[in-house]
Amino acid sequence: MPNFNGKDISRRKWMSVSPAVSGLLAVSQAQSQSPVDKSLGAKTYNVRDFGAKGDGTSLDTVPLQAAIDACHKDQGGTVLVPAGVFVIGTIEMKSNVTLHLAAGGKLLGSADGKQYHAVDEIPLHGDTTLEDGNWALIFAVKAQNFTVEGPGTIDGQGAQFRSPSRGVSPPSGIGGSHRPYHLLFHQCQNFSVRDIFLKDCAFHSVRINQSSYGKLEGIRIYNRVNHNNDGFHFVSAQHVAISNCDVQCQDDACALFGSCQFITVTNCSFSTRWSVFRFGGGTAENISVSNCLIYDTYGCPIKIRGGEGPRLENISFSNIVMKNVTGPISICLGPRNQRPGAGQTEQPQTQGVVRNISFRGIHATVSVPVQFPDVPFTSGYNPGEIKSCIGLSGVGAFIENISFDDVHVTFPGGGTAQEGALRDVPKVVGEYYAAGVFPAYALYARNVRGLTLNNVRFEVAGEELRPAIVFDHVDDATVNGLTLQADPKAESIARFIDSRDILLSATRVNKPGPVFLRVEGAASQGITIDGGDLSKAAKPLSIGAGAADNSVKVRE
Repeated sequence: MPNFNGKDISRRKWMSVSPAVSGLLAVSQAQSQSPVDKSLGAKTYNVRDFGAKGDGTSLDTVPLQAAIDACHKDQGGTVLVPAGVFVIGTIEMKSNVTLHLAAGGKLLGSADGKQYHAVDEIPLHGDTTLEDGNWALIFAVKAQNFTVEGPGTIDGQGAQFRSPSRGVSPPSGIGGSHRPYHLLFHQCQNFSVRDIFLKDCAFHSVRINQSSYGKLEGIRIYNRVNHNNDGFHFVSAQHVAISNCDVQCQDDACALFGSCQFITVTNCSFSTRWSVFRFGGGTAENISVSNCLIYDTYGCPIKIRGGEGPRLENISFSNIVMKNVTGPISICLGPRNQRPGAGQTEQPQTQGVVRNISFRGIHATVSVPVQFPDVPFTSGYNPGEIKSCIGLSGVGAFIENISFDDVHVTFPGGGTAQEGALRDVPKVVGEYYAAGVFPAYALYARNVRGLTLNNVRFEVAGEELRPAIVFDHVDDATVNGLTLQADPKAESIARFIDSRDILLSATRVNKPGPVFLRVEGAASQGITIDGGDLSKAAKPLSIGAGAADNSVKVRE
């Protein structure tokens, strides 16, 4: 039995006092150790406390980096950029750090190119998708659980990186692929960028490479001071959600290259000289774009390019409003344009795959390109942009399972009879057809298998002598509730060339026009026109150029 003051106590009494004794011993032991800092991971690091001036002149790169490093060392927290203009060069973000820019706080990219450097951890060789550059204003490599947030501003002073003329160095002393992005994340996870204004970048505003589980929300991007001024540019990104953003840029607003998967874009607005949603290379799949506004976009709002080898599938666009755009939708599969005199590749590449792409609730007004008044240099225009249409073009392979549901597009017109008579569209896939002419003003589909149109309406505002739609080697198409119009002087309202197994039901011609359907080619067969109202067409059908008389059935 234990003995206190020379007296034995019973086992029952010892059991009653031992917890209290144990507690006293634990408190005594804890007091003998160093106290724990309960604020680890929750501190705020004001960059002014690290020597930042914020006067718009002094270089504050070192103090800002010191604050981020201290925050990271202390297991994370918030680095505060208070009111003021803080001039910086290249900065590295690190894990568990939140970089918070107060409403009056601005990070101003230095106009001196010497204040930037390449990020050596980001490769430029061996992966062609990364060859755009590895310079940045703020970068992160293999970082996790970090955030860049507003409501302040990051201004890249991108005009300082634009050459005034060919052969002349930019004011910053660096250009080309050495131009810094606003934000460059490489092989990162669990990151956020939110509620911030990204302004005047030298290159792409937000560049995300081989990273996953990101949120981009409430971001405003204004990026029109340099060539290749992309908004968002993703290379092999996965599980990224973009929401409630506004992007005004000069080049691709939301480019997805490499193997991008599980990407969502919703409740955003976009305006750009070139494309909004730009797909190319790698494997892009399981992607959803919804509830977006696209305006003043000259190039192509939705541009999907499947070359030799890529696989692009399971992509959905829904509830999209387009105002003043050219070429609303373009999907191509096959070899790209080759420069004159360029030889073919010695070994054939693996044919790419483009399939399972849907468009629902698309309402677009097409216009002609104009020069943006806020872009400080002149943008040229390709011929194909002037009279562009919705284009689906497979070269050497079929695009598969493309659907349009509840689509209403109005075109300005201007197509000539010569353009409408075009049958031999160049068999290449580039930014635009080499000839610069589309044989249809609304929808041109070549080498497409499994095409669905439901409740689709195409209208034209001016004189237009091209057909509304052209199917060229289209197999297995269902067209229901299609409304079309064409000028009475046009050859036809629709043209099918070597196409088969097509059902048109509840089709309507809403204004006086020429023959409804012109069918051509010996391979044409299994075409059925089932009901609808074709009374405003001069006649329902014309067959020629080798097509058999029994290739089409007309049911009243």
